Amino acid sequence: MKGLTRRTFMKGSLVGGAAAALAPYSRVLGANNDVRVAVVGFRSQGSNHIKWFGRIPGVRVVALCDVDREFIDREVKTFKERNEKVDTYVDVRKLLEDKNIDAVITATPNHWHSLITIWACQAGKDVYVEKPVSHNIWEGRKMVEAARKYNRIVQAGTQRRSDEGLMEAFEYIRQGHLGKILRARCYYFDRRGSIGKVNGPQPIPETVDYNMWMGPASMAPLMRKKLHYDWHWQWPYGNGDLGNNGIHFIDTCRWALGYNSLAPRVMSFGGKFLWDDDRQTPNTQVVFWDYKPAPIIFEMRNLPRKKGDPAMDPTYRGIRTYMVIECEHGYFAGGWAYDNSGKKLRQFKVTGGGSHHANFIKAVRSRKVSDLNADILEGHLSTALCHMGNISYRLGHTASRNEIVEPIKSKKELLDAFESFQEHLLLNVVDVQKTPRILGPWLTMDSGTERFVGEFSEQANQYLSRNYRKPFVVSEHV
Repeated sequence: MKGLTRRTFMKGSLVGGAAAALAPYSRVLGANNDVRVAVVGFRSQGSNHIKWFGRIPGVRVVALCDVDREFIDREVKTFKERNEKVDTYVDVRKLLEDKNIDAVITATPNHWHSLITIWACQAGKDVYVEKPVSHNIWEGRKMVEAARKYNRIVQAGTQRRSDEGLMEAFEYIRQGHLGKILRARCYYFDRRGSIGKVNGPQPIPETVDYNMWMGPASMAPLMRKKLHYDWHWQWPYGNGDLGNNGIHFIDTCRWALGYNSLAPRVMSFGGKFLWDDDRQTPNTQVVFWDYKPAPIIFEMRNLPRKKGDPAMDPTYRGIRTYMVIECEHGYFAGGWAYDNSGKKLRQFKVTGGGSHHANFIKAVRSRKVSDLNADILEGHLSTALCHMGNISYRLGHTASRNEIVEPIKSKKELLDAFESFQEHLLLNVVDVQKTPRILGPWLTMDSGTERFVGEFSEQANQYLSRNYRKPFVVSEHV
């Protein structure tokens, strides 16, 4: 079964849309030269996309798609209040048959990102896909292939790529003002409590088409209290906080360091501490990507600073920041360049990248991939780094302190991260006998083939893709 391939589209009513992939964009623009967009998945972030794209001059939101009719009804009400017409769909395949749609914006659960992107490209539509762009490494590469094959504009939702302050800061660093880059550190510290524990299958909301919600995932009963959002913490649908939020900061570090391929090695350790719940992903994690000459280190914490204190830890030298670029003669953090003594050298106006959506529309109009600040290839590479870290973790085993220290002792920055991790657990009174630390193995990646090689590669490569449930299949030939 090839899923919804190009041949399938050509046989159906999508022939005009697929052919349009090769035509000048001006021939498929809507009335008054408007860019007509559809938003797929809008319980939370997708709802923001409806607002953000709707505010861009020359852009109209003309269609909505969600597997939960409760959210469709909610958004349709706001359109009616503005006297605006909008078409609605539950099945994204039906939406893709609509020739009055130029671009698709998707903020569905992670396991749907690749299929919607690939199918939309095959239907001759441009795509803005939320982070992480894929659920696994293999399908991320297929997204890149589809974008290139059908000449589509595909933007990843890593909006910090549109932050002009970061652009300026990274150029400042590359010019050598802080000396040689030594390493990049990134952090995601955000408190999350238990998601609860169920003792059996849960009822599906009457407003939800559960078959469409599951999509490419194996059909299974709902085994968590909340259908929505808490899927982030279960492997068949999400990628933990490494993929949920860490992707932003990992992408920013890779951008700063100028790496255009996957890291040659990776390892991760962490655990799911304190909570006996239905979460499968870690709530505390460290990942090390062994790039040369400067590695990237990520630290994630969902537990507070210490037991009884609801605040979160500071991240770097007392600065609350998501990213640090450490250099020979100083560092960049929190929008400032510092020397090694902590003296501020220069401030950069870091905004978070609010113009990212407008950047996508600019490229949609110009038809130039080079106009994109976050082309799908960039999104794929950074997302794949997240998958690499999670694969190391998932292949891990329970480990004592000494067992963790031994394989990382030659990497001072990684050893420092472990000591900080260990102190964090102690301050939260974590009993590692009840919720043990997990040590993942070092994994070696062949960046050319995007497959693991060497020790543990056979086990690791099993996580590169997934078993797709027909007809929701990512085809080998997109």
